[in-house]
Amino acid sequence: MKTPRYFIDLHDGSGLLRDDEGFELPDEEAARGKLTSILGRVAREFLPDTDQQVFTAAVRDQTGKVILRARLSLEVERTN
Repeated sequence: MKTPRYFIDLHDGSGLLRDDEGFELPDEEAARGKLTSILGRVAREFLPDTDQQVFTAAVRDQTGKVILRARLSLEVERTN
C-alpha cells in the first residue's frame, strides 16, 4: 500500500506559499503533527519584526481536498 501524501500551504496575510512537493505521512494524525511542527518553526524563526502577524495554514490530501486548517497569531501589546 502506498503511503499517502499531504501538502501544507502557508499564508502570511500577504502571500501564499503553496506546497507542491508534499510529505509522505501515514495518516491524517501525522499530517496534523507535521502542521503543528511547521507552525512552531514559523513562530520561532520567521515572525517579522512587527506587533501583529497572523499565519494560516491548510493541509490538503493527495486529491487536493483541504482536511485541516490552522492559524498562528502573534500580537504584542505595549504596556507603557
